[in-house]
Amino acid sequence: MTRESIVRGVGLIGAVVYAAAIGWLYASQPQTVAQVTGGFASIVGAYSIDEQAFADGLRFFNRDQFVEARAAFARADPAERGARTQYYIAYSYYRQGWGRLHNDDALFAKGLATIDKAIALAPRERLVVDDPGLQIHSADELRAELQRGMTHELSDWNPLRVFRTRK
Repeated sequence: MTRESIVRGVGLIGAVVYAAAIGWLYASQPQTVAQVTGGFASIVGAYSIDEQAFADGLRFFNRDQFVEARAAFARADPAERGARTQYYIAYSYYRQGWGRLHNDDALFAKGLATIDKAIALAPRERLVVDDPGLQIHSADELRAELQRGMTHELSDWNPLRVFRTRK
């Protein structure tokens, strides 16, 4: 094997890896450097969330401090690659946007986008969170609840609606 063929082989491998990286960037369209590095780390199986920041997010979430919870979850999962973390972020949008008389459509829309991301990240697109403090345990249920909350129908004017409970 000559030195020239080794250089050509290394060059070919480098070009293929570079093309694959460009293709991945185009397909996933990450918005931050953390998403780029987290995406590459998840490809090789080296990505993990920050457990301490996730625990902080859960503590805020359970105290109904949803803005703080989302900030902690974002610190825990800066690349937005953790399905469970994205589930809790979507659930926080649901809980903050839920109202007895009306729902906040903007928060529900953000929750819907986030739960779609969580479903896409989950193995076989099936995500179930076993948390006894939650009333909605699957991503599909949460997605349906968010969609239902964004629809406007005649039943929205039902005065008995004030007796419904938040999930």
